[in-house]
Parts: sequence; structure tokens; C-alpha cells
Amino acid sequence: MKENPIRSLPGIPFLLGVLIVAAFSVWLFATGIGSDPDNNGAASPARIFAAILLAFTAFLSLIGLYTVQPNQAAVVSLFGKYVGTVKENGLRWNNPFFSKKKISQRVRNFESSKLKVNELDGSPIEIAAVIVWQVVDASEAVYNVDDYESFVHIQSESALRTMATSYPYDQHEEGQVALRSHAAEVSQHLKDELGERLADAGVAVIDARITHLAYAQEIAQAMLQRQQANAIIAARTRIVAGAVGMVQMALAELEKNGVVNLDEERKAQMVSNLLVVLCGERGTQPIVNAGSLS
Repeated sequence: MKENPIRSLPGIPFLLGVLIVAAFSVWLFATGIGSDPDNNGAASPARIFAAILLAFTAFLSLIGLYTVQPNQAAVVSLFGKYVGTVKENGLRWNNPFFSKKKISQRVRNFESSKLKVNELDGSPIEIAAVIVWQVVDASEAVYNVDDYESFVHIQSESALRTMATSYPYDQHEEGQVALRSHAAEVSQHLKDELGERLADAGVAVIDARITHLAYAQEIAQAMLQRQQANAIIAARTRIVAGAVGMVQMALAELEKNGVVNLDEERKAQMVSNLLVVLCGERGTQPIVNAGSLS
């Protein structure tokens, strides 16, 4: 059900008119119960009836007054049929028989609890997110769902679970999107997922961010050791690659400049020594060779 904006009358001028009518009905009633020269000094039933009718009409019309605050909408219906939505601020007036339900259209936050789910590789993780949302269609928020706030909370946690199972916790391959290393891509996925789920409730998702991400307690220690092992392997791989490059450069420069002529056995020994020096964790003790290298 799409929103249908309708207009309403300004409430303050209408209230002044009602007060004038009420004052006139009081005067009419007072003069009606007094002596009427045209009726041999007796009370005037016509004036009394008119005064009561005017007073009842004035009182009934006051029911149509209501206030609409900034960033608020009033969904108006008549005997269960949707009439329209009023967004004009201030004191407003509509048909007294209209029923009105006010919906806040302010920006709101929802922070989910820490959810325990299995990521793409099957490891249990804890994840939480904060969702920034706003009602943009008040009629859909009222008529399409029973309780739009509860709907937002439940669908947000459901979308978070779905998103968490779509990515691994850590990146295992080059270019792979992971929960820990690609926060922007993961947040955009969560925002798009929520936008599709909450569109029927007239709710727009402004932003969605991961606020908590960690391995579950039962595997946290094992996963920490695995991360440390992966980091050590990556560092060693980089060190070895750099050392091999330096050895190749050294041999090429020696051969190019004709500093020394080395046979294959001497080259292998030199490469071995250089790799030990460059890749070792501790400082090496140099041994000076005073003999011939040729």
C-alpha cells in the first residue's frame, strides 16, 4: 500500500472558530431559559435546543484536532479504510470520525546482540552490527506489518546471520572477500540485504556496520594459533623471496663486473652462505676466508 498524502485544516483558526460557536451557544442557552417577550415571558425551547445542538457540534468537532510533530506522520483511516497520510506539522484538524495513528519518521539506530553463527568455512564466530534506519512510508509501516519496530529488529538479525555465513572469517586466497579484512564490502552487502527485507515495511536502511567480530570462545585459542602460524609463514615466504632476489643480484653483479670467476661449486657455496645470513633469525658470525676463491 503506497502512501497517499492528504491535506488538513490549520488547527488554531479552527479552534478559535469552535470557541466562538461555543460562546454563542452559551449565550443562546442563557437567553433561551430566560423570559421570552414573544412567548408571554416563558422559556424558548427552540433556543435551548439550538444551543444544545451547537454545543454538541462544537464538542464533537474538537475530537478532530490533533498535533503532528516534525518528522512525524499521521496515518488517517475512516472505519478501517485508509484515507491518507498527513505530514504537515503543528495543530491540525480533520474529520472527527477519522482515526489517526502517528508514526515517527526520525532516524533511529538498532544495535543487535552478539550472534553466534558459523562462517563460510564452518567455524563458529560471534558477530554484531548497528543498523541506522528510518520510516519513509508511514502507510506501509502501519498496514503491511503488525509491528514495524519488531519487524526491523528480527529481520536485521536474520540478515546479519545470512551475511555472516556468506564469507570466511579470514582471507585464504588473494582477492577473496573476508569478514575481517573487507569491512566496507561486508557492510554494503548487509545494507543491501536489509534494504530488500525491510522495503515492504516502508523502512529505508541508511547505514549498516559491523560492531563486533570474533571467533567463538571454544575455538578462539586454536584460531589465534592458526593466525600466528599463517603470519609466520607469510613473513618467512617474503624473507626467502627477498633473499633469493638479493643473491641473484649479487651473482649477476659479480659476473658482470668481472670481480671474480666462480665455478658452479663455489657459486652454490656462496648462495648457501648468503641465504643463511639473509634468512637467519639470529646474527651470524662471519668467517674470513684468506684463501683463493678461484
